[in-house]
Amino acid sequence: MNTPEAPHPTPDAVAPRVRVKGEPRFPDGPKADPAGSHFERRIRSFQPRRSRVTSGQADALQRLWSKWGLDVDGSRVLDLAEFFGNDNPVVLEIGFGMGEATARMAAVDPDTNILAVDVHTPGQGNLLNLADQSGIGNVRVANGDAIILLREMLTPDSLDGLRVFFPDPWPKKRHHKRRLIQPAFLTLAATRLKPGAIVHCATDWEPYAEVMLEVLTAHPAFANTRPGGGFAPRPGFRPRTRFEGQGLEKGHVVNDLLFRRVSHEGQP
Repeated sequence: MNTPEAPHPTPDAVAPRVRVKGEPRFPDGPKADPAGSHFERRIRSFQPRRSRVTSGQADALQRLWSKWGLDVDGSRVLDLAEFFGNDNPVVLEIGFGMGEATARMAAVDPDTNILAVDVHTPGQGNLLNLADQSGIGNVRVANGDAIILLREMLTPDSLDGLRVFFPDPWPKKRHHKRRLIQPAFLTLAATRLKPGAIVHCATDWEPYAEVMLEVLTAHPAFANTRPGGGFAPRPGFRPRTRFEGQGLEKGHVVNDLLFRRVSHEGQP
């Protein structure tokens, strides 16, 4: 009995190209470290996550980054009206995960621009893909450190709102210094927020929620929108995310905080 021979490879059967060390993962997409070493090292409030990028996410990064993406390199001051193509109000969202909630908020409020910043490449690609598929034109995706974006690339009174949903709680005491919502961060953010702008935070880590409430209440640039103080009910415009649902199933308590930027004499 003759054993059939294995088929010979055809000229079109080309092995997948292996990326050379140091070569950009997405030549036309976000850079791995856009700010590089141009700015002083500091304690970072985020932990870059390296996970698999799907083909759809990779395609969106390649096609749409030059149009809707921004590398936070700190090299220029951003003209938000030019970047979005209109003079609509701009809300900065720091940390958007996979982008589902961001896309939904943008879709129901097309007259508000959302500048969403994160360091998670699959999430960046997913948000771009969602925006493209749904015809959402009021979202821009920034890649890099939100502190550098605020400090180096945004002008005073350029933002109409700030959203920080479910930031890393850094639960261990020795890591509390990495938490984002701290007095120094709020002082920087206040310089970029217009009077009346809303800072909206949400977390399912109750000890962090208490710290957020304490720090925001004590800061002279912000006032609680809730009469009598305390936490606010989840507003209808903030969608309940998959992550939030998982936390609620585990018995976590989600707290929202909504504070307004106020004007104080002597403050920038």
